Amino acid sequence: MIQLLVLGDARMAQALVDYLATLGISCELTQSELGVSVWLADEQRFAQAQLEVKRFLAEPNHPRYMEASWQSGRADARIDYSKGMTDPVTDFLHQAGPLTLVVIIACLAVYALNAIGLPIFDQLAFHPTLAQFTDWQAWRYVTPAFIHFSVLHLVFNLLWWWYLGGQIEQRLGSGKLFILLIVGAALPNVAEFFASGPLFGGLSGVVYALLGYCWLRAKLQPDCGLSLPPALMGFMLFWLVLGFFDLLGTSTANIAHLVGLLVGLLQGWLDRHHRPT
Repeated sequence: MIQLLVLGDARMAQALVDYLATLGISCELTQSELGVSVWLADEQRFAQAQLEVKRFLAEPNHPRYMEASWQSGRADARIDYSKGMTDPVTDFLHQAGPLTLVVIIACLAVYALNAIGLPIFDQLAFHPTLAQFTDWQAWRYVTPAFIHFSVLHLVFNLLWWWYLGGQIEQRLGSGKLFILLIVGAALPNVAEFFASGPLFGGLSGVVYALLGYCWLRAKLQPDCGLSLPPALMGFMLFWLVLGFFDLLGTSTANIAHLVGLLVGLLQGWLDRHHRPT
């Protein structure tokens, strides 16, 4: 069997399976602490099943799925539907792996320390001058990603990090997310230094790396378990363009965003033949 996707809502997973059954595509459900997995029984129907999964993710509340449950729903299904009704905190934790949560906590802690006046920025900011690039403080290539300058800046980046980073860590492991974090922070930070100097910060370069990775990897290898609705990709590209034209009303690290996106696209292309474990 092939795993099609994992959903946090058991009722939605059952509705999808019931709908696929009306098309003659047999699937099974398994439940774990991470959610409900949908497994395809007939691997020869994989291409068709993938198209239906993408259609489902685009509009999961469409009446066709509820109607399918009425038509072909099984009375003996052994799925605990209360699993799809967890409180927001539990659901938030289930959708994120340990590295995802550690980075969220680190960013919140750095913001709080800055807010109470501790000189944390001086310890984490990028190298002040080009001459210091080769000194022993190598962490400065990465740590500007943990610095944020407003609540909106912080929340925006952390939500994207949770959504994209959580997917990658749950499907592909903490190691892959760690690589994207380090490279997606260091290279955009170096590029931003040469473009605007050392006074910058934020996780958005990494976010764009994750965005590019999820989008291209899902395109090139649909069974990798990653997904990104086209509308979200379009929104973030539109946001990137607005930043380059100074239409956002605030200073943005545009070069870091662009380089981060390129890093993610390159890594997604390099991993296109890797099979999820």
